[in-house]
Amino acid sequence: MNNEIILIAKATWDTLVMTFISGGFSFLLGVPLGVLLFLTSPGQLLKQRFLHKILSFIVNIGRSVPFIILMVAIIPFTRFLTGSSIGTMASLVPLTISAIPFVARITEGAIAEVPTGLIETGYAMGATPVQIITKILLPEALPALIHGGTLTLITLVGYTSMAGAIGGGGLGAVAINYGYQRFNGQIILMTVAILIIIVQFLQLAGENLKARYSHR
Repeated sequence: MNNEIILIAKATWDTLVMTFISGGFSFLLGVPLGVLLFLTSPGQLLKQRFLHKILSFIVNIGRSVPFIILMVAIIPFTRFLTGSSIGTMASLVPLTISAIPFVARITEGAIAEVPTGLIETGYAMGATPVQIITKILLPEALPALIHGGTLTLITLVGYTSMAGAIGGGGLGAVAINYGYQRFNGQIILMTVAILIIIVQFLQLAGENLKARYSHR
């Protein structure tokens, strides 16, 4: 029993590491991409119809590929970056790549909800495009971005479980290798319970953070 607890504790840590590190990288890359999608759309600051269509096409492709297929398809790239195609660190690559388009669309939608009057006011006061983005667009969209970030992390928790099916680490790997394949229902129940707790914690934390920065 002690060995099972240690195994699940390590797998829980691996799941949290995969979720938050991949989430961090996806926010770091996905938010600027989402801002660029918004700014290059018709009628916006950097309107570039051709560039906007290319970026939208790439993002749509990224959102269309099922995670487990993506994980297999980019094995050579994952091996090139991490030196391996299995394990916790290797899973970070497909997890991040799968989340970037999701974050980008969330960011684009959140910024699109910012009242046009605020942007026009910023221009009237002599704000530069960079100031418009950093002082108006992103701060006003922050509650929606927090909500989207919460959904992203929760989605990544589910993806880490799928990653366990094909060599990833974390609770998904434990549930499959030590639960399903060895007919140990107790381990399966424990991993499911922990995943539920993680998701509930993320949801609660996200709602509290959103309420804290809400402008209403």
